Amino acid sequence: MDKSKDAPVARRNGGEDIAAFVEAARKTPAPSQSGRGRLIFALDATMSRQPTWDLAQALQAKMFQSAAGLGGLEVQLVYYRGLNECRASKFVSGGQGLAELMSRIEVRGGETQIRRVLAHARNEAKRAKVGALVFVGDAMEENPDQLAGVAGELALQGVKAFMFQEGHDPAARRTFSEIARLTGGAYSAFDAGAAARLEALLRAAAAYAAGGHAALARAAEADPAARLLLSQVRGS
Repeated sequence: MDKSKDAPVARRNGGEDIAAFVEAARKTPAPSQSGRGRLIFALDATMSRQPTWDLAQALQAKMFQSAAGLGGLEVQLVYYRGLNECRASKFVSGGQGLAELMSRIEVRGGETQIRRVLAHARNEAKRAKVGALVFVGDAMEENPDQLAGVAGELALQGVKAFMFQEGHDPAARRTFSEIARLTGGAYSAFDAGAAARLEALLRAAAAYAAGGHAALARAAEADPAARLLLSQVRGS
């Protein structure tokens, strides 16, 4: 049994589910007024994600380290698994806190729930500024037009999506790229076991969330992954 106390993200089953999510969001303490950037770190935690889940858990501290000199980050973990489970943690301001959250979660079989991730990020951004959404996944089993619609709503809230795909599934590539394009964010693929590649992508996304376009541009001077993201990210 999952022992985490993370808040469930609303299902798309009608007004009752949306109302339940809104109520849960109201009960969540507001993020601290620390001046830190806020980043939503979302992961597919279905069974196929086990290798990358472990990798992401090992690398997530790098996001905090790379952002420390830019004012730091507050990160919220969002994950989905099973047939209808999608949960979001509170925002934490240190790598150890996020590692503790992730260590309590086990992957389970299920289908993708990317729409719920995007809708959650949109709703969080309505409450307080979110610097970026980072998503790591390998599949897309939803209606791409519906995902594009929510991505457009996310863009209206000023949140850029950094979509990182493990592997080369064509449907995931097309949809992830479109979500990144619609939000003014960036897309990149990496292979399973490519720890250095994922680490570099997470560092670059963290730099953007903490310090905006200027911070990503500075990181790009020495980091090929940051240059790749910078070439796609629109505006400040």
